[in-house]
Amino acid sequence: MQREEIHPPELYDHPAFKRVVTVQGDMKLVFIAGQTPSDENYECVAPGDYRGQYIQVMKMLDIQLKAAGATWDDVVFRRMFVRDIDEFFKIFYEDDLPQYGDGRPPSTLIGVTRLSQPGFLIEIDLMAVTKAD
Repeated sequence: MQREEIHPPELYDHPAFKRVVTVQGDMKLVFIAGQTPSDENYECVAPGDYRGQYIQVMKMLDIQLKAAGATWDDVVFRRMFVRDIDEFFKIFYEDDLPQYGDGRPPSTLIGVTRLSQPGFLIEIDLMAVTKAD
């Protein structure tokens, strides 16, 4: 499998994500559904706390990547849904926020009015590509 990261020099070099990733060869695609900040009973973890909810979501995504035989370095796309973009940005660029992989896959950030439970502030889904089994 060959992975190439492309940054067109005509575009702004965004610090939070890569612009383009291409993948070719014998591969397995991994799609991970939107992960919310929930526990094993689908109860909200860290109500009202973007940092706590982000960390919970990332831990749960880490478990799912490993279950699929993937790592954070295999993630080729991330989509994040947040209830308040300004509040989310207050924690997203903190130096001590736990990092997973290089933290910069091609990404889309979407502000929403509500997620599947009223206490959820963030939801993230991923696409990863690994070598075929």
